Amino acid sequence: MKRNEAKIKRNKKGNKIWMLGLALLAAAGLLTGCVGSGDTSAQEGETVRVGSLKGPTSMGLLFLMEKAENGEAQNNYAFQMAASADELLPLMVKDELDIALVPANVASVLYQRTEGNVCVIDINTLGVLYVVSGDDSVESIADLKGRTIYLTGKGTTPDYALQYLLNANQMTTQDCVLEYKSEAAEVAAVLAENPDAIGLLPQPFVTSACVQNPELDIVLDLNAEWDKVQGEDGSSLVTGVTVVRKEFLEEQEEAVRSFLEEHSQSAAQINEDVETGASFAVSQGIVAEEAIAQKAIPRCNITCITGEAMKQALSGYLEVLYGQSPESVGGALPGEDFYYMGQ
Repeated sequence: MKRNEAKIKRNKKGNKIWMLGLALLAAAGLLTGCVGSGDTSAQEGETVRVGSLKGPTSMGLLFLMEKAENGEAQNNYAFQMAASADELLPLMVKDELDIALVPANVASVLYQRTEGNVCVIDINTLGVLYVVSGDDSVESIADLKGRTIYLTGKGTTPDYALQYLLNANQMTTQDCVLEYKSEAAEVAAVLAENPDAIGLLPQPFVTSACVQNPELDIVLDLNAEWDKVQGEDGSSLVTGVTVVRKEFLEEQEEAVRSFLEEHSQSAAQINEDVETGASFAVSQGIVAEEAIAQKAIPRCNITCITGEAMKQALSGYLEVLYGQSPESVGGALPGEDFYYMGQ
């Protein structure tokens, strides 16, 4: 993560894609309510309603959730966790959520669907995708030629990221076989049965699969492969961002600023105190075992990037996706008003 953040800081010049059936994690939806009081920035009695996905995008909120539950947060919060983005998007459209942590391209789709009525306030997760196999002969994207790669659904972020990297390495989908599964758990099951198979998985499924089968290991880090293609001044692989309804932002900007401050602190805390973060991840039902969570968290690239660095990293990533398929970002790139610069 440090390498990616350093690269973003240097970059000063620079799924129907809301992912129907997106299942970064196989578990069913989980609803958690955490309401805290204290020195609130929201209006008295106002609750900031936050939705997130049951996976790495929620991990950066765990310490904030704990603060809210203990009445120590600046705002009153109600947190809701869902298994897939298609559970959160209708709630944003119907004004039933104020803030949502969603896949980066889904944020652009939501912007288009609401005619620009949402904006992104931070990047909460960088790349979480890894190629896993027991075949250590796979050392580069070029080594995937002629092979079958198992991954989650066609037209999702893993699909677009992999296809972009294939193209950037002078390959196409004709040079290998992409075998799509509906859930990451299905990809993990293939690898469990045949360790020499090749799977593209997100964290924490990567760590879980490797822990359960010692023959498996990470053979390619898509963050590193993306960086090789993009170079020092290019975009980064972005997984999750945080969006806010513009109406809420206009009415409660101080509450949004407080959220950003607390989100940043929470993201930093989970990276610094992995053991406690792993405990929270298990108690919130995100990861099944603390041992797996402890190993997965450092590879989840949890962050909170705002302002110009956020805009440069995200806009470059969305341009790459748009080049792959305009529909992946809602048919058009979002306008300048998509990026909240904190002014």
